[in-house]
Amino acid sequence: MDLSPDMQLWNGRVDTGEGDRARRWHQVVRPLDDGTLPGIALLGFACDEGVARNQGRIGAAEGPAVLRRALAGLAWHPTAPLADAGDVACTDGDLAAAQQRLAEAVQQLVTAGHFPLVLGGGHETAYGTYSGLARACPESVIGIVNFDAHFDLRAAAVPTSGTPFAQIADDCAVRSQPFRYACLGVAEPSNTQALFDRARALDVRWRLDTEMVPWRLAETCSFLADFVASVDRVYLTIDLDVLPAAQMPAVSAPAGFGVELAVVETLVADLAASGKLAAADLVEFNPRFDQDSHGAKAAARLAWCITRHLKR
Repeated sequence: MDLSPDMQLWNGRVDTGEGDRARRWHQVVRPLDDGTLPGIALLGFACDEGVARNQGRIGAAEGPAVLRRALAGLAWHPTAPLADAGDVACTDGDLAAAQQRLAEAVQQLVTAGHFPLVLGGGHETAYGTYSGLARACPESVIGIVNFDAHFDLRAAAVPTSGTPFAQIADDCAVRSQPFRYACLGVAEPSNTQALFDRARALDVRWRLDTEMVPWRLAETCSFLADFVASVDRVYLTIDLDVLPAAQMPAVSAPAGFGVELAVVETLVADLAASGKLAAADLVEFNPRFDQDSHGAKAAARLAWCITRHLKR
């Protein structure tokens, strides 16, 4: 990794009188090494170069460290080993090279039997995470499930946080692989007609944020189940700007409407329990705009949900 894990981030309360079943994340996490048993591997992508290029509010590069602190005190329920694999960083403006290093790290983790949980970083993270998974599983049809207010299918001269799925679609075409992409929580006012046209041309499946209200949850669960059934493996990416601004203020583009955390969590739990989830990331968390750690706590809860329900 570009940066080895900072284990000093992992500290918190210890309930010494309640035994082994009272452990928290900071008590079970270990730095990743060659002897680490296959399990859940946390990997940071300390990068917001793509956000800057997309004219967004920078600060997401600080997200991985803050998210680790937010995770440290959560109750540990899974039985799989938990490792911190450190960070891939982008400090020189060379986004393509950083995405390549992220892809190599994810590929190595998957090949070693780990489940990579990547902490972004802007949504440029997605291109690196997906690329690594695709290299590790070249014979698999990989379905992308993106919880996001935006399609992130922009046409641009250089890669940004708004282009990762357009880049993936191009790569799939080069490799003669199907591009399977479902975007849940799309905000119609935040996506131009050109982006909807591109989504239709690429056969993207989506649900609008207005369709993802709690009283229509059964419809969304059915939509997601049908998509998962059509692929071999699933890559989950959660752009935290899918959540309402009141629940997630700490992003580059806070949502005016958004999808409630309870809805997203239910769907994420279903995905994790499907047996097909092979990699995940949480992106766009920007600590500079957090309010009393509300955003960090919401993001950490979603990471907790993935690991709690992960079926391997």
